[in-house]
Amino acid sequence: MKTVICLITISAALLADFDFNRIARVNAKKEEARKAIEKNDYAKAIENYRFLIDSLQVDDEAVRLNLASAYFLKHDTAAAQMTYSQLAEAKTPEIRSQASLQSGNIFFSKRQLEQALACYKQALKAQPSNEEARYNYELTKKLIDEQQKQQQQNKDQNKQDQQNKQDQQNKDQNKQDQQNKDQNKQDQQNKDQNKQDQQNKDQNKQDQQNKDQNKQDQQNKDQNKQDQQNKDKQNKEQQKEDQSKQGQKDQKQQEKERQEQAGKQQEEKERQKQAARQLSEEKLQKMNLSKEKAKMILEAMRNSEAQYLQQKKRKATRPRKKNTPQW
Repeated sequence: MKTVICLITISAALLADFDFNRIARVNAKKEEARKAIEKNDYAKAIENYRFLIDSLQVDDEAVRLNLASAYFLKHDTAAAQMTYSQLAEAKTPEIRSQASLQSGNIFFSKRQLEQALACYKQALKAQPSNEEARYNYELTKKLIDEQQKQQQQNKDQNKQDQQNKQDQQNKDQNKQDQQNKDQNKQDQQNKDQNKQDQQNKDQNKQDQQNKDQNKQDQQNKDQNKQDQQNKDKQNKEQQKEDQSKQGQKDQKQQEKERQEQAGKQQEEKERQKQAARQLSEEKLQKMNLSKEKAKMILEAMRNSEAQYLQQKKRKATRPRKKNTPQW
């Protein structure tokens, strides 16, 4: 940016009643300030301009403009900005335009483009022919447009990034939710499987216990059966033995009874024989039969009796068939 240093020349023709010494001092200070700026001694230039304004009471808009420019060259932008602002309402259009231009340059250097654009606009309004102000205005407006466009793009990008981030978060959350759901489902399946395995294990254990119990029961049953068989065998053997003993006892008893019966029969037979003999003898005496003939008749009767007894005995041992007549 160009810095305009306005040096005021004093006309040699002054009014007669004007203080010549004061004018000389003013011009001398202005000259000192100009030379100090040429030597880049901006502090010295500022000192001279401040002396003109504060001590010599110089009310010159050009001096104030030069003071603001010296502040700017010294990089005291705060003081320069304040001094340029005071000249925004200067009576001279050129001074107003130049002060607004320089004020805009300070805002521009701080990247405060909106404020800079307003100052450039004010400079053009004060002096439309100020080409530097026009150039800076167009440049700043273009930068603002680009900045706004970039800001809008950044805003849109940020919005898109935020949307993408939100979408990604939602996607991640949905994925996490699905993973949690799948994990919960898997956990439930594992839990159910473990429960089923435990039930199967318990059932197998119960089945094994039942099987073992059934086996034990069967063994007990078989043992009981064997014990019963052994007991039955023993009982049978005991019964057989008892029967054998009883049989022997009965046989002896029967033999004894048979012998007694035989004895009784023999006695009866002898008695009958004796009676028969007596009867026979009596009959023989009555019939006048001899003993020999009576003996023959008696023998025949005995044979007949023996034959009868044999037939009766055979008939008793052979049971009669049903539906057959008795003969």
